[in-house]
Amino acid sequence: MSMPFYVSPEQQMKDKADYARKGIARGRSVVVLQYDDGILFVADNPSRALHKISEIYDRMAFAAVGKYNEFENLRQAGVRYADVNGYMYDRRDVTARGLANAYATTLGTVFTEMNKPYEVELVVAELGEDAASDQIYRLTFDGSVADEHGYVAMGGQADQVAAALQEHYEEGQPLARALRLGVRALERQDADRHLEAEQLEVAVLDRNRTHRLFRRLPAARIRALLEEAESAETQGEPDSGAGDTAAE
Repeated sequence: MSMPFYVSPEQQMKDKADYARKGIARGRSVVVLQYDDGILFVADNPSRALHKISEIYDRMAFAAVGKYNEFENLRQAGVRYADVNGYMYDRRDVTARGLANAYATTLGTVFTEMNKPYEVELVVAELGEDAASDQIYRLTFDGSVADEHGYVAMGGQADQVAAALQEHYEEGQPLARALRLGVRALERQDADRHLEAEQLEVAVLDRNRTHRLFRRLPAARIRALLEEAESAETQGEPDSGAGDTAAE
């Protein structure tokens, strides 16, 4: 009679983590950056239907990389969480910290108890009254939570993207310059890669708006902002990024 096959708990956890990391790395990156008037989300994503960036609640947004059906289930659960808590208590009681904790519990439970972990990484962001009070939480496949400031890169060749962000990120950048930095960082995933506006999914949490602060930027607006940043760089002048309170 053959002996039962035994795998130590430590090895099981390591195998699950390696599996999840490989799945996440196969996709394209997403970057999240603070800019002077809010939080910017930029995804290398040509799909107009399968969003990696979404609104969760009044001042909150969600970005994800990895397996679409898994992070879409989490997004829908996050919207339900926000709606129920906002209805039962007060809209101000719905926070990114609370949602991040709920996601951490779900991801941690799946990682430890299921055979296959979720192949996802998430960012939950909440816009504050000023940049210092913005909240950005990064969640990994095992339920770990990190409180981030300034910028985040996840998915794909995230280390290369993060290195590009670290090299050039400055606090209080105008939107045009922040978008240009995010796009250039995403282009680091491949040599000679050039991302056009139509290949990008871009959204902002904009402090200049009221009530619903989340707004998607159409390709024409993305293109205009990138041209504005390039022009300012060529002229050696600080680009203002002004006038981005126009409706989508």
